Amino acid sequence: MSVHRFDPHRRPRRTNSARDVVTPVLALLAVCCLGWVLAGQPFPTGTNRVAHAAEGSMANERRIQLGMCGRNRFDCVVDGDTIWLDGVNLRLQAYDTPEPYNDICGGAAEVALAKRASARLLQLLNSNSFTVETAGSDRYGRTLATIRIQGQDVGDILIAEGLARRWPDGKEFWC
Repeated sequence: MSVHRFDPHRRPRRTNSARDVVTPVLALLAVCCLGWVLAGQPFPTGTNRVAHAAEGSMANERRIQLGMCGRNRFDCVVDGDTIWLDGVNLRLQAYDTPEPYNDICGGAAEVALAKRASARLLQLLNSNSFTVETAGSDRYGRTLATIRIQGQDVGDILIAEGLARRWPDGKEFWC
């Protein structure tokens, strides 16, 4: 058996040179990700990214084909008042629709109304050009937004059709 004594001036031999490349690359990625998180910005998603609260509104009208959210959480409708657009979670403000995933107070009728509101929002967005105006974020970290079709808030359309209520002062009629 051989005995190895510690020598503080002797440098250890490196046998795996791949570690010398991987570690700095991982460190660089970690620093970049941390920078985006600290700046409060989502990861870049291209030139058509949704405007953030500081930017106010999107200059151009959008035309896009959305689906209902499943595994795709990039461009889709979650429910009658929440969508994902360009990878940003938008909570549409000034109106509220029932939740399609649970019947908090209205039972099966609430879920049915929620599904109708979600389907109508999907139809409105897929068949029209629209603009998006953002204004801060809610307590869940979603970007607050207003979507307008030919200048009209989609929330006003859903309210007029009996699929939504004003928020926060409207009566929760599905309960």
